[in-house]
Amino acid sequence: MFETLTERLQRVFNNLGRRGKLREQDVDEALREIRFALLDADVHYSVVKNLLNVVKERSLSDEVSKALNPSQQVVKILTEEMTSALGEPARLTLSGPIPRVLMLVGLQGSGKTTTAAKLAKWLRANGERTWLVAADPYRPAAVDQLKILGDDLDIPVFSDATLSPPGVCAAGIENGAKGGATVVILDTAGRSQIDAEMMQELQEVKQRVDPIETILVADAMTGQEAVNIAAGFHQAIGLTGLILSKMDGDARGGAAISMRTVTGVPIKFLGTGENLDALESFEPDRLASRILGMGDVLSLIEKAETVYDQEQAEEQVGKLLSGDFTLEDFSEQLSQVQRMGPMSKILELLPGGFGGMASQIDSHEAEKQMVHSKAIIQSMTTQERRRPDILNGKRRRRIAAGSGTTVQEVNQLLRSYKQMKKMFKMVGKRGLKGLPPGIRLP
Repeated sequence: MFETLTERLQRVFNNLGRRGKLREQDVDEALREIRFALLDADVHYSVVKNLLNVVKERSLSDEVSKALNPSQQVVKILTEEMTSALGEPARLTLSGPIPRVLMLVGLQGSGKTTTAAKLAKWLRANGERTWLVAADPYRPAAVDQLKILGDDLDIPVFSDATLSPPGVCAAGIENGAKGGATVVILDTAGRSQIDAEMMQELQEVKQRVDPIETILVADAMTGQEAVNIAAGFHQAIGLTGLILSKMDGDARGGAAISMRTVTGVPIKFLGTGENLDALESFEPDRLASRILGMGDVLSLIEKAETVYDQEQAEEQVGKLLSGDFTLEDFSEQLSQVQRMGPMSKILELLPGGFGGMASQIDSHEAEKQMVHSKAIIQSMTTQERRRPDILNGKRRRRIAAGSGTTVQEVNQLLRSYKQMKKMFKMVGKRGLKGLPPGIRLP
């Protein structure tokens, strides 16, 4: 979402980097370009004005003039101020009597129902017993959609077509309590636009069930309108948090930067894709770093930790560095990378030029290549996977036919495997500085 903004800011930083000592004129020129970039990205004008006033004041201060690298100091200041504009990281409130009730609100099309399922999965992964309540009788198939998502996750979904939305919510909480739920998520009704009838219904729900959190799911792709929608909901029912959905879209992304400052309501999560695990805790410093093209290595590490088993990872590293890495190990590596998500999303989290590379990656093509590679390896016998040196022309033709690929693709996979094995074996012989604690070379 921030691709264009990041590219423009990177150009500004590159120009600043050519200056040995910054003059006020240099700072003014850079801030003018940053102002245009932020406004074009749909950041609220008041946020841009306040942000750049502080950046200019700090950029012309002694802390920059005495710095060894003034341009880097300006980038550091912009990062800090953008982090401040994004607001403090806010966590879900999960205290008080069980079950704790989370009430999700939002307009139709904002991704509220899918977000309810994502949040339920996230909570379960963090030790909670979650329950979903389908309280949207107006949108066709809304209840069915939530039930399908609940079935996919093996999470109970309560619904009752004979009750009003406030009644469904109350009955759902009671049902969840009897079922041992620690958290109940209410998927309330949405409308095509904010209206008095909608707000009246949501107020009735809130008064009846007294939720511990009232969270708006806002579509980040609606830009500044998302900020206005959040302000309207907050004024009518009182929000405790926001979830920005569709942050993987191609909109300009300024709503995320403006939301906290304009509404005063903290962002708690970001929806980053259609998959049910595509929900990230909102970390202002990490998002600011990604916007400014500096990557988000911490999020990448956390993503890796969810799919990599520590003991297995240590064993794989040992095999890599000793040269005992087989095609079976190679296939397992491909599976783990697939579980981390699309390659373009992984590259977006890396600093340097990798973010730009992410936009050039065709995720579907990369995924197809990984599927083909795994199919090729799975079409081999156990002996062939462990001793690929025995793969003559006849065997390669059989493997290509069995995997639905070509002999050329089989040859390319084997070349990639051999190059990878050779490279890591050289590293193993020379020693690897900075190896993570607990991983020992064989």
